[in-house]
Amino acid sequence: MTTPTHNGLVIVAPRAPYEIHQFPTISPVDDEIRVHVKWTASTPLDLHQADGGLLIETPFRTGSTSAGIVVEVGPNVKHLRVSDRVIGFAHQQPKWKSHQEYATAPEWVFGKIPDNLSMEEAVTIPENFVTAFNAISTDLGLPTPWPKPKGYIPPRADDPILIWGAASSKGDAPAFPLIVDCIGSQDGSVGPISKIAQSGTTVAIMLPVIVKHATETDVPEYSMDASTSAQWADGVNVRGVRTFFYWRNPLFKEKLQLEIMPYMLAAGHVVPNRIRVVEGRTLLERATKALELLRTGGVSGEKLVWRVSEE
Repeated sequence: MTTPTHNGLVIVAPRAPYEIHQFPTISPVDDEIRVHVKWTASTPLDLHQADGGLLIETPFRTGSTSAGIVVEVGPNVKHLRVSDRVIGFAHQQPKWKSHQEYATAPEWVFGKIPDNLSMEEAVTIPENFVTAFNAISTDLGLPTPWPKPKGYIPPRADDPILIWGAASSKGDAPAFPLIVDCIGSQDGSVGPISKIAQSGTTVAIMLPVIVKHATETDVPEYSMDASTSAQWADGVNVRGVRTFFYWRNPLFKEKLQLEIMPYMLAAGHVVPNRIRVVEGRTLLERATKALELLRTGGVSGEKLVWRVSEE
């Protein structure tokens, strides 16, 4: 019997055009599900991998965030069913990747989409959601109990947190005990933050630190060591956020995407980003257009989303 195959997006070399390759469509085993991937959202990591070859070996199957429909489940799946609409942040194996028509992965990397959200809206959530929880817990050292105890007041509830999400000018800044850098640009964010951080401050910086940004002609440069990316005052605790390792927290692996994310979406505690739909005739054309928008900085305050499967 011929093994069915599907289209998947591939990086064949840094700075080389994307290619479409054929991959076997794998049936789930154990606690896996197979998802017909409909939509994905572009992330900075797409650019870092495509232009800088960051932490990849080519040829490399791409994509980590997806929205789609469950079409098959393994014998030990407990929570998701065929025909469920799901979103997920999945990256650890090629068959989990999202820039392909079918992904097969454990159910714990997915969560059901609330009925009031479209797939295009919902796909903006998983990467940001997982990154935020991982940074809060692992890097800032703040507790994230689940379920939240009745009347719970978290420690350091009154401490200010500076979220650095875009370039801006600054004057005299107050002392912030907790700082999160969502950009990780050595000149654009890390440098200015190093002038704010004081002894006792914890700074969580999204990795990689971008030493040199990619352009149409220039190859990017990166550092995976946030502590050496600026001159820090003595006593500043600098942390490099490694979102891909969130699953090392047993609670996050078991419940973060499968239970906590759908609950918070349905309750309105978390809302989707504004979206820009990237159009194109094929998967290759849409992915290439989205990458170019990331490369040229042609997007601000919105998430690039694009269709993966044609049907």
